Amino acid sequence: MVRRSILSICALTAAGKGATLRRSFAVFALFPVLCLALVPARAAGIVDAAFVAEALKRGAIVWDARDAAAYQRGHIAGAVNVGDALRVLRNPTTEDFIETAHIEAILGGGGIDPAREIVVYSTRGHVGAYFAHFAILYFGGQDVSVYHDGIDGWTDDKRPLEPSETRLAPVTLKLVPNSALPVSTAEMLARLQDKNLQILDVRTRDEFAGLDVRAIRGGHVPGAVNIPYEENWADPDTIGKLSRREVANNRGMSLKSDADLRKLYSQLDANKETIVYCQSGVRSAETAAVLGKLGFRNVKVYDSSWLGYAAKLDAPVEKEVFFNVGALRAQLTAMQAKIDALEKALAAMSAPAPK
Repeated sequence: MVRRSILSICALTAAGKGATLRRSFAVFALFPVLCLALVPARAAGIVDAAFVAEALKRGAIVWDARDAAAYQRGHIAGAVNVGDALRVLRNPTTEDFIETAHIEAILGGGGIDPAREIVVYSTRGHVGAYFAHFAILYFGGQDVSVYHDGIDGWTDDKRPLEPSETRLAPVTLKLVPNSALPVSTAEMLARLQDKNLQILDVRTRDEFAGLDVRAIRGGHVPGAVNIPYEENWADPDTIGKLSRREVANNRGMSLKSDADLRKLYSQLDANKETIVYCQSGVRSAETAAVLGKLGFRNVKVYDSSWLGYAAKLDAPVEKEVFFNVGALRAQLTAMQAKIDALEKALAAMSAPAPK
């Protein structure tokens, strides 16, 4: 529609008639105003340390989404904290959002108002920041960004940290979830044959193939493309290298360049609707933000993700594998027997020697 409007203006201008020319310029002058009404003042996205510093100067809320202990050890000056976002805003069993009223109390108590500009951070590349970013969007925020490099990038830039807690005045919130952002299991099932839809699975290769089963069933949604979310990073194996002590820091978890990210997602169509899922909607929140950064126009997160889909036993699955509860029970029983034997041996060692 925008393209046709501009072409029409050009055609009318070329006609050379005075009245038509004046009308064309009037429409052209109005065009930016119309566009401004369609987009927020600052589009949500992934930002750097300089953006965070400027956001603080203009009074934006900077939300540290890490746990309270990490926050107290040192955080960006002026940042607020309500605890680990992944723990305080989600049900630990279903891994879905807790009741909206409880979220209102948690965010409102910390002064985190989705109506204001918000920048969220955690450690470099941590999905908790992206989950918090998605939460703000889900509850009506339109001016929210995520600082991907987080506290690690901030200290890499030699920027100061502070241990003292920042408290904002509490606010009374009435949050209304935006039902257009997430996708339900019912909607996912209804649209499996939709040729105008592309489905992106951002779990590991083994999860996708049904080799790593983390729900009642393993496998993947039929037709899904698998691009693990770690592939967004400069070095996708950074976590493994850290555990093996092959690297000294997590700089490999910084995002790839935009050019490399576009190459990574080149098999997808940025103009098509894209549904992203993982195990519980957290890893997918990071990839959804990356796709938005790349200009994908319609990205949704399947919030219940594989936990919800696998539990729907009549939902079709590719590479389907059922979780073997009996085998797990046997392994746990054997492990408990070893623990009991070890505790008995330790107790005998610590018992006083007979006189």
